[in-house]
Amino acid sequence: MKIVKLRVKNFRLLKDVSMNLETTSTVIVGRNNTGKTSLTEIFRCFLSDRPSIRFEDFSMSSLEGFENAFLSFNEKKEEVVIREQLPSIDLELTLNYVEDQESFGSLCDFILDLDETLFNTIVLIKYQLKDGKIAPFFMDLNITDKTAFYKELKRRIPIFFESVLYAIDPSNYKNMIKLDFVKIKKILLANFINAQRGLDDETHNEKDVLGKSLGNIFKSASSTSAPEEFRKNSENLNAIVDKLQTKIDTDFQDKVKELLPALSIFGYPGLQDPNLSAITELNVKSLLESNTKVIYQKSEHFSLPETYNGLGFRNLIYILFRIYEYFRLFQSQGEIPKGQIIFIEEPEAHLHPQMQEVFIRQLDQIVFEFEKKLNNKLKWPVQFVVSTHSTHIANETEFDKIRYFISKNEKGTKIKDLSSIFDPINDKQDKEFVHKYLTLTKCDLYFADKAILLEGATERILMPEIIRKVDNVNSINLKRKYLSIVEIGGAYAHHFYKFLDFLELQTLIITDLDSVKTEIKPDKKGTNRTTYPAYPVFECTHSSNIGLSKWFGESEYLELEKLIVKLETEKMSNFRKLAFQIPENGMCVCGRSFEDAFILANLKHFEIDIQLKHFEKAKKAFSIAEEIAKKSKANFAIEYAITTTDWQVPKYIHDGLVWLTADIIATALNPEGTNDENH
Repeated sequence: MKIVKLRVKNFRLLKDVSMNLETTSTVIVGRNNTGKTSLTEIFRCFLSDRPSIRFEDFSMSSLEGFENAFLSFNEKKEEVVIREQLPSIDLELTLNYVEDQESFGSLCDFILDLDETLFNTIVLIKYQLKDGKIAPFFMDLNITDKTAFYKELKRRIPIFFESVLYAIDPSNYKNMIKLDFVKIKKILLANFINAQRGLDDETHNEKDVLGKSLGNIFKSASSTSAPEEFRKNSENLNAIVDKLQTKIDTDFQDKVKELLPALSIFGYPGLQDPNLSAITELNVKSLLESNTKVIYQKSEHFSLPETYNGLGFRNLIYILFRIYEYFRLFQSQGEIPKGQIIFIEEPEAHLHPQMQEVFIRQLDQIVFEFEKKLNNKLKWPVQFVVSTHSTHIANETEFDKIRYFISKNEKGTKIKDLSSIFDPINDKQDKEFVHKYLTLTKCDLYFADKAILLEGATERILMPEIIRKVDNVNSINLKRKYLSIVEIGGAYAHHFYKFLDFLELQTLIITDLDSVKTEIKPDKKGTNRTTYPAYPVFECTHSSNIGLSKWFGESEYLELEKLIVKLETEKMSNFRKLAFQIPENGMCVCGRSFEDAFILANLKHFEIDIQLKHFEKAKKAFSIAEEIAKKSKANFAIEYAITTTDWQVPKYIHDGLVWLTADIIATALNPEGTNDENH
């Protein structure tokens, strides 16, 4: 059995979201405070060993429902109307049980349809007002004092609300039945590996972390339903401890008694009898949890304590221990559950980048190895949900496994499926390029507030100084934003257009005009060929920048006379804006690349006479830029980033960065390539 889709309503940041789960592992990415932890917590609240929901778990946007329901109660409206207005916290799971069709077992209670070709069912867990409790819940509440109203709600909700389990027919949503809540545990186990694991706290010994996991593994092995070989290990441990207990009950116990004084020596009336004695009992689980240390055997006579390894290695071992522990827990249930879901929060803690990448690649392999070596090749129906802030994990993960969490303008979280943005036929090249680029460069677009896509290394080196200058001139604070700066080049920027719209990431794309002139010249064989050599902009006919052509819907080189008259609104699309060379203030010419645009904005640094005609200035700037390209663009950038810093930012970049500081609303309500899964 697998969870194919989940839906959450009214829980913390998750107002109403849906999300598909992959067969084995799903990776959750997104900026801080977008609801990633909330998804884990609703499973913990409903499906942990001690389920609990509090008033504070209701989403802020749902609280108005309590007021509306109260007003309807006072107006003596029907109960069905009041209940429709009253908020509930919902976790809805769509389960696929095609692999269990030969043995439904505990799933039978959840299957309501009669369609022999349908192998889905819906499980709904609701935290809702108990039946028949509307009157006592709202009795004597006073809505005129909102503070007192919600304070009393906070007190009453734990009393009058309960967690309820329903099974729903997916072919007829009205066909639903209420089930005993414990039945969900018989078909689905939910386990959690938290972000805060105590590994970097020196007050935690290794026994506190890994010893507890060993104790839980022993507990699973002691179950009568555990696999036979696994259970024998626990029986052998118990036999050894029983022998120790026999020794303790004799020699050791006599010596313990000698440590205790007779009560009579205290001289207090009534304490003469009975005398004190002590019993020492050994318990394997307690021994493992409290007195067992994990060590690393270096040789026959030398070992190191677990804490002598780095935090990254310890963290990885801990995660693997817990996965193994939960696998054994699954095996040892009296009635084997039909599915299991394990949430892993921030596995990247203390792991170096290469280990992070290996971890996410190997996660599916762990399942295969456990099935092969520890489960008689039987299926382990586990699904991992990994939440991360690591660019290395996110970029290494296949697009189909990524779920992107986004929250804007306090309108609640949206969960977006990255597999939906690229058409498998028309966008195959874009998808492959973007994924390979993310994997190679580790850029952090998933987690940024805003982004800048750059043409080349010169702009990248100078960008921190450019941002500082633009901030100072305009009294803005772009440098305080979480900016992702990606060097991509004009020939490849178009591959990112759909991806950026999907992320709803406000992005400035700084690129070059790359002006060229159409020339027809004979080749070596005398055949006339069309060539496109570079010249100053005012002498050229086209732009060779493919990114610009794709932006404006062209497949060939774009004519310059059409390009330079484009309006600012045409340079914006959804969350993106183009910035390419435009004339500096007071000029009628512009550069074809960053270097000659920089020169035209700072004539005095390059000894160009300001009295020259504009076209002459452009020619000289073009010539100097060519010399810079022949020598070293990097050296040019370093000089003006560190040594010579009294220069002006080219206008096209200045204006673009000012646009980037403002929070914008997409120019299209439903950007192309996005898939809002909210309901």
